[in-house]
Amino acid sequence: MQTGDFLLEIGVEEIPARFLNPALEQLKELAQNLLRENRLSFKEIKTFGTPRRLVLYVYDLAGVQESLVQEVKGPAVKVAFNQAGEPTRAALGFAKSQGVDVSQLVVKNLGPVEYVFAVKRQEGRPAGEVLADICPAIISGLHFPKPMRWGTLEVRFARPIRWLVALYGDQVIDFSYAGLRSGRVTYGHRFLSEGPLEIPHAGKYFEVMERGKVVVDPGQRREMIWNQVKELAAGAGGQVLPDEELLAEVTNLVEYPVALCGSFDESFLQLPAEVLVTPMREHQRYFPVRDARGKLLPRFIAVSNGNRDHLDTIRAGNEKVLRARLTDAAFFWKEDQAVPLARRVEALKKVVWQESLGSVYDKVERLINLSRYLARVFAVGEKELEQVLRAAYLAKADLVTNMVYEFPELQGVMGREYALVSGEDPAVAQAIYEHYLPRFSGDELPVTTPGRVLSLADKMDTLVGCFAIGIEPTGSQDPYGLRRQALGICHICLAGELVLPLQDFIGQAYEQYRGRVELKLEKEQVISHLLDFFAQRLRGILTERGLSYDTVEAVLAAGFDDPTGVWQRARAVEVFKTEPHFEAVLTAFTRAHNLSRKHDSTAVDPALLAHPAEAALYKKLNEVREKVAGQLMARDYRAALAAMASLRPVVDEFFDAVMVMVDDEKIRNNRLGLLKGVANLALDVADLSKLVAVPGDKLYT
Repeated sequence: MQTGDFLLEIGVEEIPARFLNPALEQLKELAQNLLRENRLSFKEIKTFGTPRRLVLYVYDLAGVQESLVQEVKGPAVKVAFNQAGEPTRAALGFAKSQGVDVSQLVVKNLGPVEYVFAVKRQEGRPAGEVLADICPAIISGLHFPKPMRWGTLEVRFARPIRWLVALYGDQVIDFSYAGLRSGRVTYGHRFLSEGPLEIPHAGKYFEVMERGKVVVDPGQRREMIWNQVKELAAGAGGQVLPDEELLAEVTNLVEYPVALCGSFDESFLQLPAEVLVTPMREHQRYFPVRDARGKLLPRFIAVSNGNRDHLDTIRAGNEKVLRARLTDAAFFWKEDQAVPLARRVEALKKVVWQESLGSVYDKVERLINLSRYLARVFAVGEKELEQVLRAAYLAKADLVTNMVYEFPELQGVMGREYALVSGEDPAVAQAIYEHYLPRFSGDELPVTTPGRVLSLADKMDTLVGCFAIGIEPTGSQDPYGLRRQALGICHICLAGELVLPLQDFIGQAYEQYRGRVELKLEKEQVISHLLDFFAQRLRGILTERGLSYDTVEAVLAAGFDDPTGVWQRARAVEVFKTEPHFEAVLTAFTRAHNLSRKHDSTAVDPALLAHPAEAALYKKLNEVREKVAGQLMARDYRAALAAMASLRPVVDEFFDAVMVMVDDEKIRNNRLGLLKGVANLALDVADLSKLVAVPGDKLYT
């Protein structure tokens, strides 16, 4: 079959860097789905992009659709034809409705009955015709966080579309979209390329782009940037630490990257390192340069969208901009130190945290109370309790400093620095910084006790307050970062192996709001909603850690009030599934669970244990229960499961010797209570009925 490469280029005004990668993923998925739906085979699909273009490239696309053969079932043969074999009105009507001659109907058996079928063959259309239909659908199917309209058009896109290229081999795929007509004309780099560029053939596209000074492959641009950055840093006697987020953003800001090394006055190095890095990284997209020990050097590396012409002028411009920002930062640093951090807390009364939940000062008061509660839960010593409460009082004070007002990314960081220069305990200063952690996926976690306590209190206060007034994440909308807050609580507990009773913690946080603000949900409702919310977060964490789906579901079904306990139980079950004792535990649980599923009580009257087999099971169950209780207290869940395995022989003997569902109600309920006790023993670790059957396991055959 004849094949050819297909090119679709959507030329746009510069789109935000964060839009580019998701758009390219969508572009690939849309193209794959539409091409397959339209029966156009291909070898491979790749997408490329720069700030000014989104590119779809399909390798070895079939020149013609695959033909479509349809078989449509009609009436039964005995209805379609009379005894003489002549077609009836039913057959004639069916053939006409399907657009075939009655002589073309075929007969097929469906079980014992024969039916007539109309076989219709739809010949495939040329690829060019099909592509002209699906290209507008591909473009219109792209979605962006903040689309815009332009001119009088109803079309929405990330930024205005300025040209369209669509080629199948050397053939232009003709279609219209957003007031533009597709063609073979593209445009190169905004400054380094002059005028339109004609693409004679789809296969020549990358060659034309190279001539137009555009590196259209993001992977190639990324590699060019990183190599240049490392080379320049080494030339300046330093290094640049890996920063995937910044590198990805810079990659999507340029079409032809050229890195340059700039400098700033060494006097600025007296400022805290974060005060220098934040303007460089967050505002200017510069790579900070450090020495071998990680200390900042008075150097930075910027990436220009152009060639090496006039680099000295570009460098001077970047240095001037950075100097202005660092001068402002130095001024804020000096001015803010004039007021001790503790004296700024009162100003928080005028800062609204959430319009329905009061001021930031109100939040501080709740943090103090919640921190005191957590200190009791974790048995924090008197010295650390003082540090926790002081840190809770000062935690938000840096929000009213000049530095954080100008650079909001520095909240917590400046709280730590201003606490230190105000003479606060270093442990208090560190807790102020740590209470915002983790700030994003993969971020560092608080490691000090005061930091952990304060971070947990702050996050739960936010979660409970928002849920209580009806603010819950929906779809991709999560303006208060509630998923991140809940994940943070889980990760902090797991990393520190903290035993935190979620239900009681949520209830304590709710009480801090009661009577002070108008809440939409009652305490029990908030607890229920948030526990479900945490279950979803825990499910994701355990799955990411490599635990099997059935293990996760089994453990969560047994309870998840303590995130650390959930992880420990899941890990024990996952390991135990590979051990010889596992079959014995699963057999004992399954047999007991299946029969006692609908029985609610574990009550057993020893006087009603008439048969030696049930008396033996009762005795053994009490022995194992006592042993397991100690192991559960010590959180040795694997040992607890192993202890349960010893029930297997007596459970088997019980079922071999005793009829459970007897007519005598008292005897029946007594035996069901005994089995319920066996089943419930495992439920302290996991609901083993959730575990997926092992292929070939004799329990499930």
